[in-house]
Amino acid sequence: MASATDPCSFSSFSKCVTKHLNLTYHVDFDSHVIKAKVALTVEVLVDNFTSLTLDTKDLKVSKVTANGQAAKFTLGPKHSFMGTPLEITLPFDLSRGQHVIVEVTYETAPSASALQWLTPEQTAGKKHPYLFSQCQATHCRSMVPCQDTPAMKHTYYAQVSVPKELVAVMSAVRDGQEPDPQDSSRAIYRFRQPVPMPSYLIAIVVGALESREIGPRSRVWSEKEYVGDLSMSHSFYISRTETMLKTAEDLAGPYVWGQYDILVLPPSFPYGGMENPCLTFATPTLLAGDRSLSNVIAHEISHSWTGNLVTNKTWEHFWLNEGHTVYLERMIGRSMESEQFRQFKAMGGWKDLQESVNTFGANNPLTNLVPNMNEVDPDDAFSSVPYEKGFALLYHLEELMGGPEVFMGFVKSYIQMFAYSSVTTEEWKKYLFTYFKNKVDILNKVDWNAWMHTPGMPPVKPQYDTTMADACIALCKRWVKTKEGDLGNFSEVDMKTLSTHQLIEFLSLLLQEDPLPLSHVKRMQEVYRLNALNNAEIRFRWLRLCVKSKWEDAVPMALKMATEQGRMKFTRPLFKEVYNFDKYREEAVRVFIAHRAAMHPVTSNLVAKDLKVDTGKST
Repeated sequence: MASATDPCSFSSFSKCVTKHLNLTYHVDFDSHVIKAKVALTVEVLVDNFTSLTLDTKDLKVSKVTANGQAAKFTLGPKHSFMGTPLEITLPFDLSRGQHVIVEVTYETAPSASALQWLTPEQTAGKKHPYLFSQCQATHCRSMVPCQDTPAMKHTYYAQVSVPKELVAVMSAVRDGQEPDPQDSSRAIYRFRQPVPMPSYLIAIVVGALESREIGPRSRVWSEKEYVGDLSMSHSFYISRTETMLKTAEDLAGPYVWGQYDILVLPPSFPYGGMENPCLTFATPTLLAGDRSLSNVIAHEISHSWTGNLVTNKTWEHFWLNEGHTVYLERMIGRSMESEQFRQFKAMGGWKDLQESVNTFGANNPLTNLVPNMNEVDPDDAFSSVPYEKGFALLYHLEELMGGPEVFMGFVKSYIQMFAYSSVTTEEWKKYLFTYFKNKVDILNKVDWNAWMHTPGMPPVKPQYDTTMADACIALCKRWVKTKEGDLGNFSEVDMKTLSTHQLIEFLSLLLQEDPLPLSHVKRMQEVYRLNALNNAEIRFRWLRLCVKSKWEDAVPMALKMATEQGRMKFTRPLFKEVYNFDKYREEAVRVFIAHRAAMHPVTSNLVAKDLKVDTGKST
């Protein structure tokens, strides 16, 4: 029996479970707080139930009631990243099977780790402020007192009061709007999420938002300055959203969330995308990303099944969310592009995994597929390991079990079996053995301990088809082996036959080699003119390559990219690369300190650790 606790949560889910949240929000841009009430419908699992614990972080709790009666509450000691337990004593006893509605009146802190408040100057429009949330992994508790564990799934309803010139959207279906009866300068937006989901998927955005229809069940949302870009230059890629949804449904079963909208956030959003139900969040770095947008959308669409419908029970089992999502994303790529394309993306993923293992250290337990998260902040553990080590295991099993169609049959069946619930690795593995009951002898030969509980690279390296990678490998080898006197042999023709994906792969391969001589990167700029390319994936790798080769002209460009957008995949390695260039170490720290106030709290905290800058406070 799996433990009914979560090392990243104070709330035990063995005694009671949250079934529904009813949120009432008043978003206050002047004081950077949300004044709120939440009514939690809680089902009791034990007899003589008299108290419960909720997760909170930096919340100012003013009142708690249970079924309308005043309830005593105390806030426990503050933990460095888990926040503060809210202990609630009920004014009555309850028995197993009974329900209670616990209502908490509270206010968020201006420094709430789930929320980023942007000034008008930090937005594209420069006129209105903007608010967005990012709750994964354990930040929802800074926005809602709750059982903040992915083991717990509940529906929610929300009404949000905002200044009337702004628009609110949430990870839920829109349920109408009206003037705020309490304040004529404000409007109330209503939302309902009828599909049970974990707390980390609650999301809110308030800003000068507009939307455009991009499909029968999809809209794209952003500030109006981006909406034009999106609907014109990316119409082809965005119009593929419905095709991707249908492809995913063919592979994984019906899409249960109703609406599938995409919201393009301001530049400080720390991730490439976030799979909030009904409203995928996407970074604006994708706007210059050509097909990168399709890749991120395919990944976030896949989460509608793996992550949102079937969820990891605790963050130790994060690979169940991400490994399966990468697998499904690449199966969508296979259907829409080709099997060679899937193989090519898998090779790139293996390289990303190698880089994460190198960064953490091959003996670091956080490179385990199933790490121990006791006293570990999930933000510190975040890397490509659960994504790519998870994918590598699933691909290895695919090869053993009979190929992509056979294994996709298992993945679809697993999704149907565990839909609307949260699972552990043990439960997943048990179902794998049940599904492939005629091939148990093959499954028994898999070194499960090496895959799951051993740090470093996987015990088996899959042999991927290198057709699309061969040109990248050959060009990389030429640059590595060429002497300075022979640099004239390179010309712009080298690039003519490479796709965007292949150019990214070529630069990734070079980053795995020893730094190129300065003469080489200067020549590369002369013939390929990489500084002129705006694709963020290309620019990020190119600038890292230049800084590694100690090209001083690239340092200001690298720091500019690190601060103009806040996607951690780009910002953290760029800062680290400049920091590792001894001559510019102090400059990296200076630029970070000058820009940290504009960064998302999670990004700022992690870059501070990377650059060994005292954070001054626990966030």
